[in-house]
Amino acid sequence: MDRAVKKVVIVGGGSAGWLTAGVIAAEHGASLDICLVESPDVPTIGVGEGTWPSMRDTLRKIGVSEKAFFAECDASFKQGSKFIGWNTGSVDDFYYHPFSLPQGFFEINSLSLWQSSATSGAFAEAVCAQVPVCESGRAPKQPSTPEYAAVVNYAYHLDAGKFGLFLQKHCTEKLGVRHVLDHVSSVNGSADGFIKSLATRQHGELEADLFIDCSGGASLLLGQYCQEPFISRQPVLFNDRALAVQVPYADGRRAIASATLSTAQRAGWVWDIGLPTRRGVGYVYSSAHSSDSQAEEDLRAYLEPSIGKKNAAAAELRQLKFNPGHRASFWQKNCVAVGMSAGFIEPLEASALALVELSAAMIRDSMPATNGLMDIAAKRFNERFQYRWDRVIDFLKLHYVLSQRRDSDYWSDHRDASTIPDHLQELLRLWRHQAPSRLDFVQTEEIFPAASYQYVLYGMGFETEQAAAATGTAKMALAKRHYDENAAQVQRLLGGLPSNRDLLEELRKVS
Repeated sequence: MDRAVKKVVIVGGGSAGWLTAGVIAAEHGASLDICLVESPDVPTIGVGEGTWPSMRDTLRKIGVSEKAFFAECDASFKQGSKFIGWNTGSVDDFYYHPFSLPQGFFEINSLSLWQSSATSGAFAEAVCAQVPVCESGRAPKQPSTPEYAAVVNYAYHLDAGKFGLFLQKHCTEKLGVRHVLDHVSSVNGSADGFIKSLATRQHGELEADLFIDCSGGASLLLGQYCQEPFISRQPVLFNDRALAVQVPYADGRRAIASATLSTAQRAGWVWDIGLPTRRGVGYVYSSAHSSDSQAEEDLRAYLEPSIGKKNAAAAELRQLKFNPGHRASFWQKNCVAVGMSAGFIEPLEASALALVELSAAMIRDSMPATNGLMDIAAKRFNERFQYRWDRVIDFLKLHYVLSQRRDSDYWSDHRDASTIPDHLQELLRLWRHQAPSRLDFVQTEEIFPAASYQYVLYGMGFETEQAAAATGTAKMALAKRHYDENAAQVQRLLGGLPSNRDLLEELRKVS
């Protein structure tokens, strides 16, 4: 019988579960009974501290106050990523992937803009005013700028544990999401292959029409019950371990970085995220290229210049193990996976929470009216997210294949053609003769637009031979005008924007 979809059960809390609950409840709360069940015995991972600018729109749509978010989630501004040592490993080796588009991006090829500059210099700095803003530790807006509005584009760094609790409170108190704190002991199916209910220890059976698996790496519903195969992408992206640590500031007035700092190491890279009260630091590495003890030694060596040898030696490091990859499909029958239950790739470029946002939004927008429409919703969802996972993997791999580092097998193995996806190899051949453009990325809501590929390519020293049509007199004059406008904008921004810490302290004063 074709039944109306009236009940939704989300399994698992944390950022993925509560963000999904909020996105769906804000749109369908009046017509759907939404319940989130999470086990009190399973702690959340709590290290996903980076987001994309899309998070601003997500929080706004579910009715969250940005000032409350800053105050309760120990959040700070993120304006992009700074990659240190990824190209040659020399002391002056760094480039930015900022969140703002290049000046005149929709009018002129950004490569022409860069090449028209008299001094050349770094690509991102020549075409985007946000790089000097980040380097000077400035905020992306002023105290008078409205909530969620921006002078330059921004996302957030946040405390993942506090973020999950903040969303839980908002969803249960403002959006009517029912919260069940209990352990799921078994999954009950029906004759048609759909999930009928979840058996819990203390609350009996929880029935629903749609089940959303946010149970993390356990993938309780899609992986364990539905037996959806897992596809490892470790042959492409080698990292499968991480060491994480929280580092307090020695001085409460210490400057807060405007970007995620990503510093290359012999067998991986270190993330360094500045929050108002602490730094979140971690080393992502490949167990095939480094022992755990060597990785610990490398991370402590990274910490030592900022916190001292004694504190670095005493820092409590938390190890995480993961198999980089994703499920073969993400929606089966009336079960759809979001977050780590669908898959996980290393946290480079903060794609994890962006995929959660996109998944929740597509479930919200394509919520099937009846169970008879589940197959259509599942097909569309699977096609879209198979594409998105492939593009995430292409973009992350791009950071490695362009490196000129020769100091370890880790970097040379990444350049081996057998580890590079065919689609990325094809694009790299194309980009030798023309810069990345919107024609290379055809879907709406691309996670990484053409500008992102440009920032990485030319930040890493990639060379594109432009056709004469791209460098004609009129186009070069237009490029020169945009170059001059970018330089003038830099001066305006540096003269008018406060420091990150000053603005964050102002925003955290919630009345």
